[in-house]
Amino acid sequence: RSRRAEVMTGATLTFGPMDGKAAAKTILIGRKSNLLGEVARQAVAASGCPPELWTALIDSVGDMGDDGKSASTLFMPAGSGGSVCLYAAVLPEACSRHASPVRPHAVTALLAGAAAGAGSVAVVAVLDDLAHALGTAGAIGRAFPLYSAKKDTAAAAENKMAAQKKTPVRKVPAAGRDLATAPKGAAEGEESSGGGGAAVRVSLVSAVGGAHAAYGPCAAVAMGVRRAARWVDMPPAELTTTALVAEARGAAARLAAAGKVVQVQVITGEELLASGHGLIHAVGRAAVEPPALVVLSYLPVSTGVPNSAGGAQNSPARTVALVGKGIVYDTGGLALKTKEGMCGMKADMGGAAALLAGFEAAVQIGTGGTSVHLLLCCAENAIGPNAVRNDDVIRGLSGLSVEINNSDAEGRLVLADGVAHATALPPLLPGLEGQPDLVIDMATLTGAQMIATGKRHAAIVANSEPVEAAAVESGRRSGDLVCPLPYAPEFYRKEFASKVADMKNSVKDRSNAQASCAANFISEHLHPAYTGGWLHVDLAGPAFLDDRGTGFGVGLVVDMLGVLGGEPEHPTAQGKKRARA
Repeated sequence: RSRRAEVMTGATLTFGPMDGKAAAKTILIGRKSNLLGEVARQAVAASGCPPELWTALIDSVGDMGDDGKSASTLFMPAGSGGSVCLYAAVLPEACSRHASPVRPHAVTALLAGAAAGAGSVAVVAVLDDLAHALGTAGAIGRAFPLYSAKKDTAAAAENKMAAQKKTPVRKVPAAGRDLATAPKGAAEGEESSGGGGAAVRVSLVSAVGGAHAAYGPCAAVAMGVRRAARWVDMPPAELTTTALVAEARGAAARLAAAGKVVQVQVITGEELLASGHGLIHAVGRAAVEPPALVVLSYLPVSTGVPNSAGGAQNSPARTVALVGKGIVYDTGGLALKTKEGMCGMKADMGGAAALLAGFEAAVQIGTGGTSVHLLLCCAENAIGPNAVRNDDVIRGLSGLSVEINNSDAEGRLVLADGVAHATALPPLLPGLEGQPDLVIDMATLTGAQMIATGKRHAAIVANSEPVEAAAVESGRRSGDLVCPLPYAPEFYRKEFASKVADMKNSVKDRSNAQASCAANFISEHLHPAYTGGWLHVDLAGPAFLDDRGTGFGVGLVVDMLGVLGGEPEHPTAQGKKRARA
């Protein structure tokens, strides 16, 4: 068990064509027919395995069931002087209409088991379609988490070395410094976890013709998944609001080093009150580390900034605002959670983690003419003399007042200020003359999401059918599956009725579509003149499985931005008008 933890958390992933170099373990992953095809057989031949042994290995797997199965064999290639392990990870045939052809659950689970215990690993994914490459890359990245505080892992080893030099150092990388940053001179498609673990080379090839995927984008998405999972895995004493702000600055710095200029704005502490962000401030005001709103803005040079002659700005082809819930720890506030219910609440910033990593990956890959603004609503929902109380009335940036009837319904409060900022008139986002074309908010928002759509599908609520359809298709393509919930403000608005304020923050009837109601609360804080698309993503279940962050949502948002596997069809302004009863 300790050896597996060491390999999985210290791995270096490199994406590229099969290089012919010998690896201690070779893993081929794909559907059975693909693993018996010519492309897979070429990879097997390169490992030195006799073809009849490979065929027998595949046949030994039998029925793949719903989750796939694997089998392995040891053999000694002629003249090698050592044994080689060959692993067949056979994906399930089952793929219903609400599942993804990427089969990400099986890719991650099979690879995590197969890769353990080897210092060098070659992974060859044989795909039905190269359109599955980036979704598969994300699922592969998920199998190699970055965070560990266990003794003798790569991160712990780095801290041990620093301690021996009598250099003060935190138990994990300091906020803003990323163990996942590629070393200087790393080739396109290569990412590093900081060394000390397995060297894993990943190749993604089409089962028909053997064409290879675009490896730079594959590496960006895989690393985005690993980064998002790392932030979710980090304990709240390490990933404070201040540390999360530093992580956002670190992402902007990495992009700047790659030639992608990102503007950074941070509003923190009492500045939030002065700027009108009363809801974010109220949620985080009792914590030791102050609440913050972080805004990262990427304006493509050709479309969104003044030209070199100082001329007028050109209008961007499209503007998307991403709004993430960044509750670094949720005690429930004065509506205190139980000890069982509080464990795992470090994951309550899973929406912000996914959007920050997705933003970085998308900008790294290239967004075309799309301007992207990321808003991270960061707070710790702590208890103390200054904590927000049930019965308090707080006014948000939208101008609406909110009567608090449940301090444990805090995520919707910070997101309300976030979407109000994103759609404000006059605009508050840099380079924006009007309002965004699309606003996506992402959050680990409700336990009701898991009851409604489970642990594999995020729940979505959208204000138009084209936005909803685009999200469902992006989920299937990226492997981050989503399932629509009803959008009917006229049915849910009364759940928040207050005698003394514009609304309460929690529902009156908990049996009335709680997840849709929570989404509706957020939508009420969009600017009244906003006519663009709005998509709410509740990923409470998929973001944190088996006590580990998953990085769920990274692939989804990158695909929604149109940089995964082709431009999805986005709704027009005429089809996006926000309905109001």
